[in-house]
Amino acid sequence: MGDVPHPLARLRGLAEGRHGSTLRVVVVGAGYWGPNLARNFGRSPDWELAAVCDLDVAKAAVLGAPYGAPAFPSLDEALDTVEVDAVAIATPARTHHGVALTALAAGKHVLIEKPLADTWDKGADLVREADAHGLVLMADHTYCYTPAVQKIREIILDGDLGDLLYIDSVRINLGLIQPDVNVFWDLAPHDLSILDYVLPEGLAPEAVSAHGADPLGTGRDCVGHLTFDLPDGAMAHIHVNWLSPTKIRQMVIGGTRRTLVWDDLNPQQRLSVYDRGVQLPRKSPRGGLERRDAAVSYRLGDTWSPALPEREALGAMVAEFAGAIRSGRSPATSGESALRVLGLLEASSRSIAHQGAQASVAALDGASGTGGSREASVVDLAGHTSRSTFVESAAAQESGS
Repeated sequence: MGDVPHPLARLRGLAEGRHGSTLRVVVVGAGYWGPNLARNFGRSPDWELAAVCDLDVAKAAVLGAPYGAPAFPSLDEALDTVEVDAVAIATPARTHHGVALTALAAGKHVLIEKPLADTWDKGADLVREADAHGLVLMADHTYCYTPAVQKIREIILDGDLGDLLYIDSVRINLGLIQPDVNVFWDLAPHDLSILDYVLPEGLAPEAVSAHGADPLGTGRDCVGHLTFDLPDGAMAHIHVNWLSPTKIRQMVIGGTRRTLVWDDLNPQQRLSVYDRGVQLPRKSPRGGLERRDAAVSYRLGDTWSPALPEREALGAMVAEFAGAIRSGRSPATSGESALRVLGLLEASSRSIAHQGAQASVAALDGASGTGGSREASVVDLAGHTSRSTFVESAAAQESGS
């Protein structure tokens, strides 16, 4: 089996033989995020912006003009006209599945802005299709390519924080209230994708608990809290809010040795590492029982701020996309990682519908199955087994149930 090359190796060879060291990409969507993708692809030494697609062809033409990229009203027309290696999708989430399937069926590698899809089942379908065709499926989880998040990952993997005790993340601001998703689906993907990237084992909680509120009567939650367990008894908490007059982007990661604070709005000192924390004495057996030998003590040490390079995250992201295609490896923010984020988002929606009850997270290995339904149990906050067990299907989700 090891002598049989993966289909991706063949496609990679075709791409490199056709275009030398430069890959060609079509950007689909000229709205909010598309211009950022087009600019970074157009400036990258790894890429040539070959085309831009949008229903508003005039807008697509303006976007592609600086790079000599023609405009098309649809991806089908672009693929029939220009030769490309990859498709970058920056359209509304509800369209991601259909556009990505078109690209994959045409043998193109795919980059999708967050979220991967608007349901877990659709995301799983894309992961399966990409794998079946030997193609790279990558999520544009931009924060994962910032110098700060790269450094956080390094610090955690090096063991500088010790064993993780808790993670507390706050992402709040005034607006923008979205017309088609709640605050969880709008803001929490950033925090979830970051945690999936920096944690050694990624995100794999069995269940989540979420509470949301819509105090203005907008028809969707504007304020929310999401909690879930991490390995070894640690806990993660994410707070998202569209109604805050102040903008906060902060994550605190506490460990047994040190605590890291990331303040994304402080360009002078985005990261601070505190050599401060709680010290517990070692456990020792006494009469067959575990007990503490002494009282809890507190450690007050130095604080240091790691130096961070200045570079645009999207530039690093498009370089990673090219590197994954050329080497035949999985990208840092793969379709599988994006699917884990989708699983947590869907579980949060189920938890909110059950007044904060813990909702199980769809298992990632379900992506390799063929069924259209899955069981998702709900347990109460005390952790007792299910108040209700229900089956969700792709058809039911499509109908909004």
